[in-house]
Amino acid sequence: MPLPPDLWFDPTKCFINGEWVAPLGGEQLGLTDPSTGAEIGTIARGTAQDVDAAVAAADAARKGEWGRMPAFERGRILAKLGHLILTKTEELARLESTDVGKPLTQARADAVAMARYMEFYAGAADKVHGETIPYLDGYTVYTLREPHGVTGHIVPWNYPMQIIGRSVGAALTMGNTCVLKPAEEACLTALAFADLAHQAGLPAGVLNVVPGLGAEAGAALSSHKGVHHMSFTGSVATGVRIQTAAAQNVIPVTLELGGKSPQLVFDDADIDAALPFLVNGGIQNAGQTCSAASRILVQRGVYDEVLAKMAAKYGELRVGPALSDLNVGPLISARQKQIVTGFLDKGKDLERAAQAVIVDDAPEGGHYVAPTLFAGVSADHTLAQDEIFGPVQVVIPFDSEEEAVAIANGTDYGLVASVWSQNGARQMRLAKAIDTGQVFLNNYGAGGGVELPFGGVGKSGHGREKGFEALFGFSKLKTVAALHG
Repeated sequence: MPLPPDLWFDPTKCFINGEWVAPLGGEQLGLTDPSTGAEIGTIARGTAQDVDAAVAAADAARKGEWGRMPAFERGRILAKLGHLILTKTEELARLESTDVGKPLTQARADAVAMARYMEFYAGAADKVHGETIPYLDGYTVYTLREPHGVTGHIVPWNYPMQIIGRSVGAALTMGNTCVLKPAEEACLTALAFADLAHQAGLPAGVLNVVPGLGAEAGAALSSHKGVHHMSFTGSVATGVRIQTAAAQNVIPVTLELGGKSPQLVFDDADIDAALPFLVNGGIQNAGQTCSAASRILVQRGVYDEVLAKMAAKYGELRVGPALSDLNVGPLISARQKQIVTGFLDKGKDLERAAQAVIVDDAPEGGHYVAPTLFAGVSADHTLAQDEIFGPVQVVIPFDSEEEAVAIANGTDYGLVASVWSQNGARQMRLAKAIDTGQVFLNNYGAGGGVELPFGGVGKSGHGREKGFEALFGFSKLKTVAALHG
């Protein structure tokens, strides 16, 4: 299905200094619908020249009206932006479904979440305070929270709206100006967001969007001498390159990278309550989620029951076109499909406990992979160690609490985990023992949790997004010491 002709923004252009401008190189990139594999339009192929223009606009904006604006006024603009996003929920959801391949229900939830970020940060804008510090006699010492300046944001294709909301929203709240480089596979809602922000009253140059290839526009942004902070969500390999480039300019970097998140199910767990979280945590967005629950660790006393109930749930799943709004949509690209099927081949000698159904009318050119559940997998198998970024889950048995913790901590990643148990003491012990950025007790994901700090350890990255922690990360702390006698 081609893009609608009545879009309120121009996907073939960059958004720089409050205007839609053609990429200076004059080139376009093809836009593919993952549900059909067909090209449905083009987007701008921004280059280093466009990034230069965007950074210059952002630098001028931070020194102008935006830099002088009171925090509560910034909050009012973000609140208006949140309202505008809600009025466009359906249009944004259809764009995201078409662009990314996720079912409409999930895309609607992402649009609402992006609005919620604006609402949360709007209310927080004037509530991030410094402090006074008791010091020597004759001194008054206090701290100030100030914006970094120009912040660069490189967001992935799996959750454009949510990650723009939590990253750009927090940066704007603290008074930074932003240059956003969306993933070339999924630019539409980033461009739509820029236009809505302009409608909400964001001054020209405060938010700039440069679509393009990672090796061109992304590399130029992460190494730009005019950028004062970088934020990236994506793969470990790309994160290393971005951090290396940013290090040449000695600027801070927030990285949210991969994951191999476990859910630990103990003998005393409420299995029926856990079941939807166990399955949905792994197959949401076709498993293309950094925090996907790809490892299910189950104590042997309930192993057979959990496996049987998960397999039955898998049998109910239907995979098909995004706009059909089934349980699972296509993967983002033919390349991603090839990666995921390659992992499935590595599990050919394992027990396939269940596999979902791809509907008969799914277009042949779509990037569909049926969610697959593997049973009895050893903790050191590649399917239990490597991030697959597809709808693949492994069930791993364990005997003791100590063994479960060792398995949970036994990968390079540490992003999210959950513990299913009615034993309160065990819940507290494991919340401390599992080495991740978030631990959920008898739930998983907490409904997105705009207010809940999010980030990882190890190869899952560093820094925190969401909540007030994100605001601290998008500001720098200045200490003022006054000697007055």
